[in-house]
Amino acid sequence: MNPSASGWIDKFGYDVKDNLEVFSDFRDLYGGLKTSGFVYGLNIKVPRFISPEHTLSEDEKAKINLLTALFFTFKLERSSSDFDDFLQTIFQFYKELNISNISFLNKILASSKTSNQLEKLIDSRVYLDDNVFSKTFNRIITNSLLFIDVLTFKYYLKGGKNLRDYAQTIEYLTINVTSHALNSKEKNKKDERLAQLFTSSMTFIDGEKQKFDGSYRDQIMNNPAIWENQYFLDVACLTVWEDKTLEYKESEFIFGIGKDLGFEKSEISRSLEEITSFFEKNSSNIPFLEDPNMAIQFYDSMAKVVNKLILRNSKRLQKELSESKELMQLLSKSTVKDLSSEEKKKVQNQLIDIFKSIPSLAIFLLPGGAVLLPIFIKLIPKLLPSSFDDNRVEKKS
Repeated sequence: MNPSASGWIDKFGYDVKDNLEVFSDFRDLYGGLKTSGFVYGLNIKVPRFISPEHTLSEDEKAKINLLTALFFTFKLERSSSDFDDFLQTIFQFYKELNISNISFLNKILASSKTSNQLEKLIDSRVYLDDNVFSKTFNRIITNSLLFIDVLTFKYYLKGGKNLRDYAQTIEYLTINVTSHALNSKEKNKKDERLAQLFTSSMTFIDGEKQKFDGSYRDQIMNNPAIWENQYFLDVACLTVWEDKTLEYKESEFIFGIGKDLGFEKSEISRSLEEITSFFEKNSSNIPFLEDPNMAIQFYDSMAKVVNKLILRNSKRLQKELSESKELMQLLSKSTVKDLSSEEKKKVQNQLIDIFKSIPSLAIFLLPGGAVLLPIFIKLIPKLLPSSFDDNRVEKKS
């Protein structure tokens, strides 16, 4: 499966029908989503039944985890595994939730099937588009509050009304919990990045009008929904455990808010143990914990973009490359020894000619685009037949 190529939702539907019992109830589903990092807004892995065609980026993992969460929430609430019914239901849900992209999608994709529309819609939910840097470079920063979509969908399937108001309340409480959790500790740069990540992910409330006062505690104390409360507690634990320490004030805050949410001390301790385990296993792979300089950030970000573009256009690229024997010889030579200045110039000119024939690779034509060529050359070995149609469904005889 390639979640950056068209058809990935249909491929998910084909794969999931043989794995319908992977989550027995919502508690099981929530536990799996927490282990994957989705609940925390830090996507580390995807369900085992998913077979990616290439190493997945964080945004691609977020797409798969969001669809997994929504599908199994539907299956558990409706006792149905009809994937077409699920697609219709989730699209109607987002329409009623008043996600701004829906009306636009209906216009431009009026003749498309629901799965194609949903692919575009999930893109709009996963990627943050209020950041100039991320807009420029394929919006590689992902929404960290996607689990609110899952809670709202669960509410919708139970017959809940006024979806927008519900989602606004959950988002308001989540942001307040994280803000007050941060205020309970000594702040550092990682705390600031985490706060920015959550704040930039807000969809349903106006961040500029956000009030960070104590009134949110009254609301959570009177909230009977167990999974909403569990989410608030886990987000609070994430916020205070980010630096792998738990000072006295932080502990007091966590156990205080946990009590307000209706949890026993043993349950609060378990949430702390789970976030501790998550960080111990995954701290080196959590993007917001990394603090490279801007040059490295730029190069790494562009590498992700180029990687996705190369994989998406692998079929056309192999065809173009196969028709340029001299270029292939030079690329092969570059893997074992340095090319001369003249040879490097030939490679650059011939690659640029190829990129001109594939519109989505226009990024190489931008000023400074030549610095991305080494990334492309590293990815040449991936241009193999097995990577062509990532979302093709094999028909069983």
